[in-house]
Amino acid sequence: MLGLGAIGLDERQESAYRALVAIGAAEVADLAHRLALPEPDTEHALRKLERHGLAAQSSSRTGRWVAAPPAVALGALLTQHRHELEQAELAAVVLAEEYRAEATEPAVHDLIEVVTGASAVAHRFRQLQLGATEEVCALVTGQPVAVTGLDNEAEERAAARGVAYRVVIEREVLALPAALSELSAALGRDEQVRVTERVPTKLVIADRSLAMVPLTGPGAEPAALVVHASGLLESLMGLFEAVWREALPLRLRTDHGGSTERPDGGGGGDGGAEAVGGIGGNVTEGRLPGPDATDLEILSLLLAGMTDARVAKQLDLGLRTVQRRVRGLMELSGVTTRLQLGWYAYEKQWVARDLRK
Repeated sequence: MLGLGAIGLDERQESAYRALVAIGAAEVADLAHRLALPEPDTEHALRKLERHGLAAQSSSRTGRWVAAPPAVALGALLTQHRHELEQAELAAVVLAEEYRAEATEPAVHDLIEVVTGASAVAHRFRQLQLGATEEVCALVTGQPVAVTGLDNEAEERAAARGVAYRVVIEREVLALPAALSELSAALGRDEQVRVTERVPTKLVIADRSLAMVPLTGPGAEPAALVVHASGLLESLMGLFEAVWREALPLRLRTDHGGSTERPDGGGGGDGGAEAVGGIGGNVTEGRLPGPDATDLEILSLLLAGMTDARVAKQLDLGLRTVQRRVRGLMELSGVTTRLQLGWYAYEKQWVARDLRK
């Protein structure tokens, strides 16, 4: 579709305008047949287009409708809506200033909001992410209350706008259904994800200026605190950074049909030729030394604390396959213990550890 909902057209009206533009002019009956709509509905859509200046009845032939030139008609509507949006933005600024001017010193209600109910918590969580412009930091537990990973479409939309994500998940999250596919999608959006044994609390912080933490325990009605810029927010940011520094980076394939690019440029599988490339990057081919994408997934999950059996189950591999690949990594690294293998992996940047504060 043309995407004209922003100027007040519904799907039927937009379809009618699109069809009318394509054929130039039509009678109600012909347009209704083309759109597979009843004639009354088609005429109602045309009347709405007429009010928007997008269509008009022909002066030379009764009952015939013609489309207004899109460049002229839509340009005028878009200019009007831009002006209305500018006025709304100015009104928002004025209201915010009036709200802050109520007291010379910040009151408690200026710093903390209490949100209750699953739908209200989910809505505020979505608002917080969609309002972010630079970075979202989050601590994620294995027990979602109001919003699951699959329901959080705001994360994908914010990341698409260029908002950076730093996320620490507790190890229990890796065992949840569809967890690896969700995490792979997040890594594919260039989000940074780390794993730790347990996070102290659920937490999300947007642009270091707004935070959200749970207010109730398991089993109670969902509620959350929204914390604005304050000493409390700084403490929550400090908590996140402390957990972030101690957590281990997670490395998964971002596309199950290919492999991610690694810092050492290594790739290849079973000694054969393999296509290697980053997201949106150039693809090259060749016989490349080092672990392949599956090896890196296994290594990352092992470093996150999972057992061989759990790794095999998560990646849909046989236990012996996992163990064989681990032995192959140890032989490749020239080490004799898994502890040495983990150290070697960091030294070779197979598993990057970003120490950004």
